[in-house]
Amino acid sequence: MKSFASDNTAGVHPDIMAALNTANQGHCSAYGDDPHTRAAIEVFEEHFGEEIAVFFVFLGTGANVLGLRALARPHEAVICAECAHINVDECGAPEAFNGSKLLAVPTTNGKLSCASIAPRLHGFGNEHHAQPKVVTITQATELGTVYGPAEIRSLASLAHGKKMYLHMDGARLANAAAHLGCRLGELTRDVGVDVLSFGGTKNGLMFGEAVVFLRPELAAGFQYLRKQGMQLASKMRFIASQFEALLKGDLWRRNAAHANAMAALLAEYLQGLDGVRITQKVETNVIFAQLAPHHIGILEKEYYFYRWDEARNEIRWMTAWDTSEQQVKAFANRVREVVSA
Repeated sequence: MKSFASDNTAGVHPDIMAALNTANQGHCSAYGDDPHTRAAIEVFEEHFGEEIAVFFVFLGTGANVLGLRALARPHEAVICAECAHINVDECGAPEAFNGSKLLAVPTTNGKLSCASIAPRLHGFGNEHHAQPKVVTITQATELGTVYGPAEIRSLASLAHGKKMYLHMDGARLANAAAHLGCRLGELTRDVGVDVLSFGGTKNGLMFGEAVVFLRPELAAGFQYLRKQGMQLASKMRFIASQFEALLKGDLWRRNAAHANAMAALLAEYLQGLDGVRITQKVETNVIFAQLAPHHIGILEKEYYFYRWDEARNEIRWMTAWDTSEQQVKAFANRVREVVSA
């Protein structure tokens, strides 16, 4: 079945596969004490600065949960968007493993703002209330929208002024940076992000994410949290070598920019088509649209994609690094046929 469901359904980029094959030659020390892991950390330092701490993990959920656990104790709270991955798509893992309460904020575009989180900034010093400690944002958001540097800086300033931290779920940070034409550091360390969950799986890796402490003092003891959280890879070189290949040149940007471009192309083909209403700005590699239920049902028999909001008949189409123009055109033509019949 042809898929426009998620960039998770795409394969592994050939350059990443080659890096895995290189790492597979001979033996290496385990648990990150190997040249591949050291080289990957050096590449992270080129993007985010030398004064950072990098920890590789298996999963995005693991990166988010452990990154937040390093910042907030069980009696403290994490402010997030209502649609955030940690709130709706991680099976309660942040609350189950960390004990910290999630304070969800409604949004129309997936983005938090200083004004929208202000009602959650209360109860400081009151023992009856979970203490707000972290603001977490998703870049790009679950709705495909992007925070600009000024927006992130404002949130960081507000959080730091309250002696709180700013965490970023950067599962698709590369797509956001490609959209804005920014360096990775410009959207993170330069604007006040304290801890970053940096994604690789959605941008051409086989598996692997990274927890990046942009303030290294916050990483004290994190090696124990990673082990306790079941995210310490014994053969870490196979995660690290992928990130080295992704970040050493511009592969991260090329993959993300191509995925973004394919979503923009699909939106262009569908723009103004009766029976299709695009509901969010198309800034990265995702399109949200409303169609009649029977049209969705017909398309689902031929293509794999997600029903995002059943009540609103809203679906999500997502492109990836390996989506071709031919695939986009064929899908757009089929959508046109279905809604025009």
